[in-house]
Amino acid sequence: MEYAEFLKTKRIKNTSCGIDVDISCINKALFPFQRDIVRWAVKKGRCALFLDTGLGKTHCQTEWARLIAKRSLIIAPLSVARQTVRLAKKITNTDVHYTRNGSDIVDGINITNYEMVDKFNPKDFDAVVLDESSILKSLDGKTKRLVIDMFSDTPYRLCCTATPAPNDESEIGNHAEFLGIMRNNEMLATFFIHANKTDEFGFKTKGGSYEILKTKQSGKNGQEWRVRNYARESYYQWMASWSMSIKTPSNLGYDDTGYSLPKLNINPIFINVDYQPEGQLFFVKLKGISDRSKVRKDTFKNRVDTVIGLVSGNKDQWIIWCGLNSESMGLKNKIEGAVEISGSDPVEKKAEMIEAFQDKKYRVMITKPKIAGFGMNFQNAHNMIFVGLSDSWETFYQCIRREWRFGQSHPVNAYIVLTNLERQIYNNVMAKEKMAERMTSELISRVKKYEEMEINQMNHVETVKPKNTTNQGEKYIAHLGDSCEALKMVASESVDISVYSPPFADLYTYSSSDYDLGNCRNWKEFFDHYGFIIRELLRVTRIGRLSCVHTADIAAMAMKDGYIGLKDFPGAVIKAHEENGWIYHGYAVVAKNPQAQAIRTKAKALLFVQLKKDSSCSRPAILDRVLFFKKKGDAAVPVTPVENGEMDNEKWINWAGGIWTDISESDTLQYTTARAKDDEKHICPLQLGTIERCIKLYSNPGDTLLTPFMGIGSEAYQAIRYGRKAIGIELKESYYNIAVQNLKDIEEKTKEFTLFDVVSVS
Repeated sequence: MEYAEFLKTKRIKNTSCGIDVDISCINKALFPFQRDIVRWAVKKGRCALFLDTGLGKTHCQTEWARLIAKRSLIIAPLSVARQTVRLAKKITNTDVHYTRNGSDIVDGINITNYEMVDKFNPKDFDAVVLDESSILKSLDGKTKRLVIDMFSDTPYRLCCTATPAPNDESEIGNHAEFLGIMRNNEMLATFFIHANKTDEFGFKTKGGSYEILKTKQSGKNGQEWRVRNYARESYYQWMASWSMSIKTPSNLGYDDTGYSLPKLNINPIFINVDYQPEGQLFFVKLKGISDRSKVRKDTFKNRVDTVIGLVSGNKDQWIIWCGLNSESMGLKNKIEGAVEISGSDPVEKKAEMIEAFQDKKYRVMITKPKIAGFGMNFQNAHNMIFVGLSDSWETFYQCIRREWRFGQSHPVNAYIVLTNLERQIYNNVMAKEKMAERMTSELISRVKKYEEMEINQMNHVETVKPKNTTNQGEKYIAHLGDSCEALKMVASESVDISVYSPPFADLYTYSSSDYDLGNCRNWKEFFDHYGFIIRELLRVTRIGRLSCVHTADIAAMAMKDGYIGLKDFPGAVIKAHEENGWIYHGYAVVAKNPQAQAIRTKAKALLFVQLKKDSSCSRPAILDRVLFFKKKGDAAVPVTPVENGEMDNEKWINWAGGIWTDISESDTLQYTTARAKDDEKHICPLQLGTIERCIKLYSNPGDTLLTPFMGIGSEAYQAIRYGRKAIGIELKESYYNIAVQNLKDIEEKTKEFTLFDVVSVS
C-alpha cells in the first residue's frame, strides 16, 4: 500500500452500510431538510439522529424504517409508542403497527415499548429504531446490555433522541456501541483522557450571575473524563460520520422559517417553611440524596397548596409534574378538570388519558416525568408546574420541551415550586442548563461542517498536511515535517547511524495529525505506519551500520486492553525490524528508580501501599531498552572507538555488560518549555548519557547521525557535541523550533571549544 493510501485508512470515521434511495422516493410531507436527513440515514444504515424537539424526529424515523427494510421494529418509551402511531398516520399517512409481543408482528413498521423488548426475536427484523435513545443511560445495566446485545446482528440500526448530553461521554458511547460503530471503552481510550482539577466543566452561581467553575465531572464508576485536547476535531468529525446533531434547520444550511421557539418564562417560587431535621437543632443545607428526599417528603403540603393556588380559577391547560405519589394524590381531587396518570395505571388507560389531554378533554394533567416527560408532544398546552425539582437537568429540560416546541404559538410558562430549603437544587439545575447550552453550541458549531459534507455525500475529508521547512547549520539539517515523506529526500546509504525514540502509540497526546505515528488506534495500525519509516531508514543507512531504537514495555490498561499488566513493545519493535530487513544486533537496559517512576506515572503497582496490601499486584519499574539493529553486510569503513580515543577496555566492559545503571534520569535537555498548551503531557527526551553511548559505540567522528523523531533535538545535539553531523526530522512545530535553537547553541559551543583548543596547543 502506498503511504497516501495508508493515511486514509487511519481516519476514524464510520462507513456506510445502508442503501441508496432517490430523493423522490421519500415522503413529500417531510420538509426538505428532513428528506435529506432521511436519505443520509438510509445510506448510512447504522446512525443516530439527535434532532431537537419539534424538528420531526418521529417522521424521520418512521420514513427510515419504511425505506430500509421489509420489516422494522421501533422501540419507544411507553407513552410515546401510541403517539407515534397517531402522528405517522396523520402527517405522512404511514401505517405503524403497535405490538406488545412478537406474536402479531407484521411486514412494514412495528412499534413496541422498552419494557416489552424481551418478548421479541431480533431475527424477525432487518431494522431496529431506538426512539428516545438517551433512555439507554437510564435503563438498568441488565436491560441496557440486553438491548445492545439483542440487536448486535441486526443489519440496520437507528437511534433517535432530542437531547444527547454533549458532555456525557457514556451516553455518546452507549449510542456508538448499540450501533456497532465503536465500543464504549474503545471510544474512551481513543478520544478521552482522565480529567483533573484544572479542567473546565461547569458553572457556579455568584451574585445572581454565572461564572466558569474549574472542576471535575464524574463519569462511569466515579471516573472523570474529558476529550483529549488534540482529539477534538477528530472526535467531532467521527461523531458527524454517524450522527446528526441539529438544533435548527440552519445548522445544516437550511431555512429556519417556521422554526422559531416562543418565549420561555421560567418562574421559580420559593416558599418559606420552618423545618427542623430530626436529631439537629436547625437546618444548615441539603446534604446528598437522602436529605433532598426527606425535605421534599416533609414539605409536600406547602408546595401542593401553592400549586392549587396557581391553577385554580384558570381556564388554560396545565401539566403538573410531580416526583412523589403524595404530591399527585394531594392535587388530583382538589383541582377541577384534572386527571392523574400514575405508574400503576394499565398501559391502555395511560395512553387514553394522554391522548385525551392532547385533545383538550382534560384541563389539567398530573403525572411524573418518567411517565410522560420524554418524547411526547403537548404543545396543546403552554403552562406547566414542577411540584419540586430533582438535580437532573435532562429531566427538567425534557419536561420543558414537551410544550416549548417548534410550532407552539404561545409563550410557555414554567413554574418551579420549591421551599426556601431547596434553593441549591434550583441553582444546580440552572447552572447545568447554562453548561449544557454552552456545550451544545460548541458541539453544533464543531460538527456543522462535517455534517454538511455528510449530507452532501462528500465523505472524503483531506488530512491537513504538516508544515514543511528546513533549517541548516554547518553540522546539521533540521527538517519540519512528516518523517515518512522527509526521509525520501535523504540519499540512499548516506547515513552512518540512527538514534531515536519512536512514539509509543499514545493517541492525540502531542498532535491531531494522521501523519503522527503516535496517533494509531491499535498495534497493527501503529506497526503498519512504523513500517514505512523502518524501510526508509534501512534504505538510507550505509551497509553494515546500525540503528539504535529506544523502547520500553507499555502498561496495559483494563479499559483499553481488557487487563492490567505489561505489553512487550520492545519485542514487537524487534519483530517489525526483522520483517523489514534489519538484523537484530542486541540491546542494553537502562535502570530506573521505581520510586521516581511511581511519582511520575502514578502506577499503583509501584506504590508502597500496594506492596503492603497485596504484593502479587506489585511489579518492577519499567526499564528502558535500547535495541540495536544492523543493516546486512560489512561496513566499508570500520567503527574504531578505541583508536578514536572515545573508548578503552574498562569502559567497554562497563557498557558491554548491557545493564546501564549509571545513566542519570535527569540528564536531559531542558524540555518544560516545549509543552504546548494543548499537550496532554510533557515530552520525555532521551537521556543524554544513553545517546552518548550509542554514538560512541557505533559511529566515528565526522559520521552522520539521523533521528526521524527529533523532538527538542537531543540526539542531534549529542551528535554535534561529539564531532558528528546530524539530520533531524520533527513533525510538531513547537518542538522543532526548540530543537533548532538547541542545535544552533551546541554548534556555537563546539566552535568556541575548537578555538580554545587551538590557542592552548600553540
